[in-house]
Amino acid sequence: MKIVFDQLYDNYHHDLYQFIFYMVKDKSTTEDLVQEVYIKVLKSHKSFKGESSIKTWLFSIARHVTIDYFRKQTRRKKRILSFFDWSVKEELVEDHAFLPEELAIQNEEIQAIYQCLDHCTFDQKSVIILRYIQSFSIKETAEILNFTESKVKTTQHRGLKELRKQLEFRSKGGIVDE
Repeated sequence: MKIVFDQLYDNYHHDLYQFIFYMVKDKSTTEDLVQEVYIKVLKSHKSFKGESSIKTWLFSIARHVTIDYFRKQTRRKKRILSFFDWSVKEELVEDHAFLPEELAIQNEEIQAIYQCLDHCTFDQKSVIILRYIQSFSIKETAEILNFTESKVKTTQHRGLKELRKQLEFRSKGGIVDE
């Protein structure tokens, strides 16, 4: 298994890291989630049937780990929100400092696309990242997301339409909500 894992790591680590980073936008969280993916791979490698490519299987696990992370965040936010009395209005303190991820993304066009991706649904964002950033085929993307190829094409079309709309809005001086 060590040889197989080393090959898996050598061949796909960079793409896997990039995929998760584009979803969560936080280096530390990305590192934690990538480690969680590798743990799941090690635990479930015996159940891999070879019905898809190893890369497809790996990214499918990564997608599920990321979805679980977002579900946990949503539950945590709900618990925190229910704890506070929101009827009292207070002035919020804003932090205007750049995040490390924002500093890492220096190219303006890429940064604009990266920010506009947040306005897409989770499925649209997943399809766009897999298709255009990770360069998966429609078939591979469908296998990873457990979609039909038709659904991938439709989701891709709608996601690109939303992305284009947000980029046009931004280019006309509009500020995209973050």
